[in-house]
Amino acid sequence: MRRTLAVLAKGAYDPAHHVAPDGAVWRASRMPEGPVTYRVSSVAHEIHVAAWGPGAEALTTEAPILLGADDDWTGFEPRVPLVARAHQRHPGLRFPCQRRVLEVLVPAIVEQRVPSVDAFASWRRLLRTHGEAAPGPTPRPMSVPLSAEQWRMLPSWAWHRAGVDPGRSRTVVRVAERAAALERLVGRSYAEITTALRSLPGVGIWTAAEVTLRLGDPDAVSVGDYNLAKDVGTAFDGTPVDDARMLEILEPWRGHRGRVVRLLYADGALRRPRRGPRITRMDHRTR
Repeated sequence: MRRTLAVLAKGAYDPAHHVAPDGAVWRASRMPEGPVTYRVSSVAHEIHVAAWGPGAEALTTEAPILLGADDDWTGFEPRVPLVARAHQRHPGLRFPCQRRVLEVLVPAIVEQRVPSVDAFASWRRLLRTHGEAAPGPTPRPMSVPLSAEQWRMLPSWAWHRAGVDPGRSRTVVRVAERAAALERLVGRSYAEITTALRSLPGVGIWTAAEVTLRLGDPDAVSVGDYNLAKDVGTAFDGTPVDDARMLEILEPWRGHRGRVVRLLYADGALRRPRRGPRITRMDHRTR
């Protein structure tokens, strides 16, 4: 349960995501009916969901899909010992289906072209400063992701203070202006969703994959990621590779390529030694 929902979190201190000491996962979200806080826990091999706020009823109705009830493993075969071992150790790992496109698209844009640690810090500043308090008895202060209107209305200085450069902030504003059309993508094929997302200025193949993965696509591969191809290459070939070679490696699992990646990350098989130059970090608040 925790690993399934972890893909929706943006760092250990995400104001919209918290894992409590008892193992329960708390999340804040925004349904069409309004803000919601929900708690997901596992008790005696059963999943329990409690929710608070105007969006509580809609969230509890959606909960099975959100937790991966519709995740289809048809056609998946481990094929090699590396994947078989990961599958055996993590048989319950599912792809969650977060059905609110803007809620996963905005943080993906914030992560573009910067180290994850910096993107997570920006997301944290934006939600803590401009997001409303999550409803319900949260175990720590939590914030609800902003609405499309709130994203559109954020002034330039707010983005600057959060460490988000003008290019990424303009992209967020543009997609927020198309929020209604984006939400209508839910239910379409992942290929259609990807095409629609990539038609938006500032949204490329990496960002689209980061979104469809969180909409439940088990074949989503984040081509263009700074570490992914190197990690996959090291696990399978013994050496870092480029995106083209990564896709060759994953081709036998087409339809489940993203699932293979998630299983291997969960199993620790894609943690290569970090050596050599690192991506350049830039604090946009000082520019």
